[in-house]
Amino acid sequence: MIQALCSEIHKRVASLNEPLETLYFGGGTPSLLTSEEFDQLLSAIAEIISIDQLKEVTLEANPDDLTETNLVIWKKVGITRLSIGLQSFKESDLLWMNRAHSAEEALKCVSLAQANGFQNISVDLIYGLPDLTIEEWKKHIDLVISMNVSHISAYCLTVEEKTVLNRLVKQGKLIPAGEDQQSEQFEILSKKLVEAGFEHYEVSNFGRPGMHALHNSNYWRGKQYIGIGPSAHSYNGFERRWNISNNFTYMKMNASEWFEVEELTAKDRWNELVLTGLRTSWGVDEEKLFAILPPDLSFRTKLEAFVVSGWVEVNKGHIILTLEGRLRADHIAAELFQ
Repeated sequence: MIQALCSEIHKRVASLNEPLETLYFGGGTPSLLTSEEFDQLLSAIAEIISIDQLKEVTLEANPDDLTETNLVIWKKVGITRLSIGLQSFKESDLLWMNRAHSAEEALKCVSLAQANGFQNISVDLIYGLPDLTIEEWKKHIDLVISMNVSHISAYCLTVEEKTVLNRLVKQGKLIPAGEDQQSEQFEILSKKLVEAGFEHYEVSNFGRPGMHALHNSNYWRGKQYIGIGPSAHSYNGFERRWNISNNFTYMKMNASEWFEVEELTAKDRWNELVLTGLRTSWGVDEEKLFAILPPDLSFRTKLEAFVVSGWVEVNKGHIILTLEGRLRADHIAAELFQ
């Protein structure tokens, strides 16, 4: 697999029209990679670009992988930012989510990473969990704030088809929080983190000033990126490309089988800009949007209605969601699609 990844790096990275700014080891559990495997991948990338010029190199890691040994390795190979999947501080939640770590390990792993020189740390939390009370959620947020991390990502629990969670819900063994409770937890989250000095710069993301996730911000700003590996997606401004998910087919890398390409129409590009831009605190740049397609009367009418409702504001040519609007981000975006 490492050889296949290196092969794709050589095939793909040179085709970028923009300079690479960030590198992200994610999707699955990259924290299982050995020092030698990291060296192989980074050596392949270094043949094409200067690793030292990258502004951010992120590694997704599970709390149970944050050992002293691994942290030393990651520092040595050039990881500058950690994204840690804490998810919850409630033991029963971690158990049914099949997480390998305990609440105590979640607290300790961040301190250990900081002691080993990692100051740019993001942690993930999930709200809308079954039986998660408002008081428990407030305590979770307070715990994360006390960790002195630079970034927090918080996602509402979603029940996907053909998953263990979906089966448990259908059997009545788990009852997810209702929409009203999810909304209340989201509003509490935003209020407490903003009061603690975080900037709510994207629907699910909060960063200390100057510590926003550069890699993810590039997605939301519509910048080009290349995804390497099974199921990885890429975007060059006019088309999207995604690799096959099957590991063995990917490793064979037969040109006719291992990836697919979709050319984006003007409507596709308009809709994507609306979808991603509305999620951010800087919003959708009307000048960029209208350069793709001119707005029609329906768009103007719907936008004005959202402004009157208090869900949207238009500031210096940018369409921006209010906090109340962020609770309805997907609905508002869909209404403004071409």
